[in-house]
Amino acid sequence: MLKCASVYTSEVDRPEIAINEIKEQLNKKITLLEHSAGIVMCHPEFINSGVLKAVCENLPFDLAGITTSSQAVNDETGELLLTFFVMTSDDVKFKAGITENMIDTADGPVEAAYKKISAEMTDIPKLALIFPPFGLLAGDAYVKAWEKIIPGVPVFGTCAADDTATFCECQTIYNGTNYKTAMPFVLCYGNINPQFLIATLSENNTISSKAEITKANGNCVYEINHGRALKYFEDMGFVDSVIYTPFMIDFLKREDYDGVPVIRGHSSFTEEGAAIFYGDVDEGSTFTMLKCDPDDIVATTREKLQQINQLSGVNGTLLFPCGVRRVALLSVNKPLIELQSARDTLNPRIPFMMGYAGGEICPTSVKNGIPTNRFHNHTLVILVI
Repeated sequence: MLKCASVYTSEVDRPEIAINEIKEQLNKKITLLEHSAGIVMCHPEFINSGVLKAVCENLPFDLAGITTSSQAVNDETGELLLTFFVMTSDDVKFKAGITENMIDTADGPVEAAYKKISAEMTDIPKLALIFPPFGLLAGDAYVKAWEKIIPGVPVFGTCAADDTATFCECQTIYNGTNYKTAMPFVLCYGNINPQFLIATLSENNTISSKAEITKANGNCVYEINHGRALKYFEDMGFVDSVIYTPFMIDFLKREDYDGVPVIRGHSSFTEEGAAIFYGDVDEGSTFTMLKCDPDDIVATTREKLQQINQLSGVNGTLLFPCGVRRVALLSVNKPLIELQSARDTLNPRIPFMMGYAGGEICPTSVKNGIPTNRFHNHTLVILVI
């Protein structure tokens, strides 16, 4: 049996008060079983003040997670929060770890970190929860690195985020220590059956006709409809505001394409006029531009939250929406409404943690036990356990 609980503190200055608040909530909500681990999210101020490290050092289980801009758990919604999602079980085992620093590739660091874990575990994990740094590599690199080492295992998680304009305070977290270029993770073994939901922007928010990626490599798009990528953006009038413009991508030529399009966010242009995306965009794919509409964000999120309530045997849920969704909601002075929807809509008996992401990782489908792991942007990804 798996049990979960979410706890929080808003005490950012006095470690002893934060420790007592977290311990008091944990003692009230959950009794730790044989195996335990936790997911941690916090505003960067909790790192700067030392509260994060102090609290983590006083908890009896490993913790992996990220910084974020704003969060929600069952008992609170806000920006200046430190939150924990605790998992405990007698028949689910958890192994947490962290990679070495990743500079040019995720493959070597992920393989080395997993070898340490596999030396202690005889079986294969049923779920990988990963927390990559923001913007270091294209998001697909993290997913592919784990798929190489544990093929057929669903991969779920979020890249680090923050509330700065330049993402300069994004950090990952492992047992209270913060990192810029390393990836913490929690692997789950045994009697766990994860389910996944995804909320994307509605296709009725399309603002361009379908176009083809005619020349690309990885996350760099050189040509769209056989013309220079930059010119396509210029013709659409989105060069200056493209960060707010998501792209619904159909990976038509991928062998593992399951028919579920994913959303990509645009990062920048090269001097030669190529477009850089946060995730891979395959040559031969087709896409449409979408409007990031605040009303649509709220509606699609609530729809997925209601679906969680209809599922049976839910022990807990993790929800990671893209930080650009928060930017869109901020533009209409409602930056917390998506988070508050979780507290208003989810069955209060379901423990949850929700925090904004710098890139989302979640399977688009699981067919015959095989997950189609994907990196996303502008998307809400949901794990139900």
